[in-house]
Amino acid sequence: MAQINPSILSADFARLAEEAKAVEGADWLHVDVMDNHFVPNLTLGVPIVEALGKATDTPLDCHLMIEDPDRWAPQYVEAGAGSVTFHVEAAAAPVRLAREIRAKGARASMALKPATPIEPYEDLLPELDMLLIMTVEPGFGGQAFLDIMLPKIRRTRELIAKHGLELWLQVDGGVSTATIERCAEAGADVFVAGSAVYGAEDPAAAVRGLRAQAEAVTAAAPWACGH
Repeated sequence: MAQINPSILSADFARLAEEAKAVEGADWLHVDVMDNHFVPNLTLGVPIVEALGKATDTPLDCHLMIEDPDRWAPQYVEAGAGSVTFHVEAAAAPVRLAREIRAKGARASMALKPATPIEPYEDLLPELDMLLIMTVEPGFGGQAFLDIMLPKIRRTRELIAKHGLELWLQVDGGVSTATIERCAEAGADVFVAGSAVYGAEDPAAAVRGLRAQAEAVTAAAPWACGH
């Protein structure tokens, strides 16, 4: 089943609690954490994640675009995140980190920047609950979707099937009504949408519309047979 994760990065930061409630029909609330080192932007950290967790019943999907996630990621689980994503480009010991996140009670996810291939990390996939393929360069919301990432999504879905894994495949960046069907056809089943949700007149309706689009394509996609 397709999952839609609205990105709080595109919300009104002065009204975060209200903005979180506006999308309570979503599967997860995607929280972008940036440190102005790993990416050239600074967003929010542990205290905001803790506050968001108290303001909404929607589980939090924290995407850490930060240096030294081995040190910081466990704190986001403790702050209430139900899923924590670290970037493999920044992690010193990705397997150990994924196991620590899981041991603390959250889903462990690993992200790849656009230029990072999936193939060197095939053996790590069983250690994960989700893999995130960035479909823009991480750092800022509102960027145009990179179609050149579609073959990488397909290859990743093939590797997941090859190993018989129940691994979610998330895409983040430029996901909208114009691009979500291509992502779903290629093999993604979790979709981060920022401006496509929070830029809409009715964010909750936008979530439902995106989910319906993705599920219609997934139902006919060869990769999803028996999924």
